[in-house]
Order: sequence, then structure tokens, then C-alpha cells
Amino acid sequence: MTEQEAREQEALDANYSRAFGKRIGFGKKPALILIDLVEAYFDESCALYAGCEDALASALRLQKVARDNGVPVIYTNVVYRPGGVDGGRFYQKSMTLHNFVEGNPMGKWPKGLEVEPHELVISKQYPSAFFGTSLASTLASMGVDTLIHTGVSTSGCVRATCVDCCSHGFIPIIVRDAVGDRHPAPHEANLFDMDAKYGDVVGEAEAITYMQTLERP
Repeated sequence: MTEQEAREQEALDANYSRAFGKRIGFGKKPALILIDLVEAYFDESCALYAGCEDALASALRLQKVARDNGVPVIYTNVVYRPGGVDGGRFYQKSMTLHNFVEGNPMGKWPKGLEVEPHELVISKQYPSAFFGTSLASTLASMGVDTLIHTGVSTSGCVRATCVDCCSHGFIPIIVRDAVGDRHPAPHEANLFDMDAKYGDVVGEAEAITYMQTLERP
């Protein structure tokens, strides 16, 4: 970063801190969500490959801590009927969503990610895990007030889920280490924006400490 760029970044940070510097903090009862961590993003032959192996590894560490401490773990995937008939404009716009037509191996869980029988999988057709799904009512019925976000992509389904999480009255916590995108520019820009306006961006260690210090149900 040049000296001029550093000054501009400092000015931007100062500007945002006046209007958007507040932290929400963690709530009393969290759930952990793994957003769209499916094979398409980890198979180099797929157009959706994002090189987010580090984010997956972080999400799996958080998954283990959540399970060990009684925190509900929720997963999302994207699943379409043949031809994408249920995909609407999102399916029409994208050049890649055919990878998620039911039965396509790109929609399977990647190596290392295993879902336990009692854990919830939300299959969706649009970016947000809340849109057109039962997620909000399920979290409310569990008494959850905080949703810890992991997954892909930061600028797409993670951000959309974060905004709707906030809109539905839950606290969005986004774990920087456990979300990823295909390029650092949209990744960092969207982390910055989510942290400024909708939720709190935290590191993996902070999220782990939070879950480990909860009172067990």
C-alpha cells in the first residue's frame, strides 16, 4: 500500500467509524451456520471454484467446537429441479447454477464435511439462507438470538444471509477466517460493509472462545 493509499484508507476508516463504528456483541444463545460449503467451490474443474480451502478448514474447526459445546449446527446448500424451473431470475442470471441441479456431484458436501443425522440442512434456491426457507422460524423456536456465519461466498450468499439475519432480528456474527470468495477484493469489501452496517466480523479464535464459555444446555 502506498503512502497515498494509506492516507485514503485512514480517512475512510475515520469516516465510517463516526457513523458505523458500533459493535453489537454476542448474544446469549447462538447457532452456527455453514453456508453453501459444497464441492463446486473446491473442485478446480468447476467454474465456481473459489480456492477457499482455508475457509472450509476454519468452518470445520468451528463445527467441532459448536458440537462439543451444544451449539446447533445448520448447513445450507443450493438445489434446483431439472432445468432450474424453481430458480427464477437468479438461475437465469447466473452462468454456473446448473451445477446445483439435483443429482449433480458439484452439490455434494466436500471431503471432510459430514452432517450428523440430527443436524438441519436448509436447501435453498436464492442467495439468502432466510429467503423462502424455514430458517427464521426454526431459529426463533430454538430460542437462538445469534447466528455465526461461515461459508461461501462472502460477497454472495454469506452477505445475503447476513443482511436477512439482521432484518429478522438475529445478531449476525461473521467469522473472517471461515468465509471466502474467489478474489480478495470483493471478500474484503463485503467484510468491511457487513461489519459497518449489519453485524460483527470477528476472528476464528474469538468465535471459539465465545462458544466455549457458553452455559451448556
